[in-house]
Amino acid sequence: MLRSRNLLSQTLKGKSKKNKSRNKTRATNLQNGRFVNSRITESADPRQEDDIEEGFSLKTSASSNSYGVQPLGNLYLSSISHNSRDSGLGNLQILTDELVLEIIGLLDGSHLGILATVSKSFYVFCTHEPLWRNLVLETLDGGFLYNGSWRTTYIAGHYPSFDFSRIRFSGLRIRDFYSDYLFQSWLCASLEMKSEWLCRDNIPRRRGISIEEFILNFEEPNKPVLLEGCLENWAAMDMWDRDYLVETCGDTKFSVGPVEMKLENYFMYSDQVKEERPLYLFDPKFAEKVPQLGSEYEVPLYFREDLFSVLGNERPDYRWIIIGPAGSGSSFHIDPNSTSAWNAVIKGSKKWVLFPPDVVPPGVHPSPDGAEVASPVSIIEWFMNFYAATKDWKKKPIECICKAGEVIFVPNGWWHLVINLEESIAITQNYVSRRNLLNVLDFLKKPNASELVSGTRDRINLHNKFRKAIEASFPGTVEELEKKVEEKRAQQKRLPFWESVTDSNAGAFKFSF
Repeated sequence: MLRSRNLLSQTLKGKSKKNKSRNKTRATNLQNGRFVNSRITESADPRQEDDIEEGFSLKTSASSNSYGVQPLGNLYLSSISHNSRDSGLGNLQILTDELVLEIIGLLDGSHLGILATVSKSFYVFCTHEPLWRNLVLETLDGGFLYNGSWRTTYIAGHYPSFDFSRIRFSGLRIRDFYSDYLFQSWLCASLEMKSEWLCRDNIPRRRGISIEEFILNFEEPNKPVLLEGCLENWAAMDMWDRDYLVETCGDTKFSVGPVEMKLENYFMYSDQVKEERPLYLFDPKFAEKVPQLGSEYEVPLYFREDLFSVLGNERPDYRWIIIGPAGSGSSFHIDPNSTSAWNAVIKGSKKWVLFPPDVVPPGVHPSPDGAEVASPVSIIEWFMNFYAATKDWKKKPIECICKAGEVIFVPNGWWHLVINLEESIAITQNYVSRRNLLNVLDFLKKPNASELVSGTRDRINLHNKFRKAIEASFPGTVEELEKKVEEKRAQQKRLPFWESVTDSNAGAFKFSF
């Protein structure tokens, strides 16, 4: 998939371990028809962080800018109006950076290495880490040990006898190479989350409310809420650290992106990774693989009515263990099959951004049938380029930081983005209650259900199976719920004129934000 990148227009500031401050790059970017100056600085003085307002901070662990690639805007201030990217690519210079990477991404590792010797420009493109990440995941599956970078991991996996100690990495720097795409890929992997991205916290928080209060104030009106004090009896809260999980799970492999990995190997990767989109452990069969893990937590009392359970083993995937380093997470999506969900943080913390069903997040473009969603390549990129736009929106997103011991309720149909602020371990489950049953049944019988329904092999027949199972287990429930919907519609038709106008403007939900 090709990706779109916006030009940078903000001051970037970072830190270095050296006891000096120096100007690294003076950048000029073209945005909205005007030039904007920006620069990147490195400083070891932590006091300078207090001066950062609209600027960005680089992670202390950030790798140096790959080969000295600069944003394209810098070219406009350069005394030499020459982009070595173009001369090094020859006739391919007319192609976009994305298309160049798409083409050379068709090569295997050996040919990619050979092409890298053609010119400095090809060297920069052919050592682009995501290319080697794809090769590792495709050719080594989950049987790899991450070795500092995806390129060295590929070499170590395919040539085990290769002695890296004999290789001297020169730290090649290429002058006058300008590329927004390659620069921003490094930048998104290197940025800290800005404080202004973390300070908004407008989600309702509740502790010790009754099930009836939860249903009345949050589940029925389809509003998010953060629940405190729900996990105090979980054994997982005290036991689930790295050592315990590695020992308990042993050689069991868990789903990590497109591959399966042992926990020990995944932690080895997550300790070293410095990339834009870290791999995320997200396994729907963890409790079947390691039953002990499934016994060390329990569903909070607010979510125990789960009508999908009537399908037994034929129900769609519904529960996951989630583990990831800082910077990993999930870009904007709506939970599958029109279900609601809860997410409980056991270790670490997560930043959440949620938009109601009738508000599509900026930068997100769902297809008309809802089967596909186009969005920025990484979560950091969304924050960089789109987050600020939400400040002026009438319907602002719901935001919070969910910490260890807290649970967030995600209503059906809500768009949400999640990023780990530190290494995090969590459990999440999707469920269907009576408040959401009709929505799920309607979703499962859509004409394109074969494309929309997920987590099950039998997508086409899931609606009929589910409805029959509900009718057998809870006779009359569907008809009763449908009758209530009709009564509510009839009541709305009888509302006074001005009250009906107010309701129609509010849509399906009422918000206080």
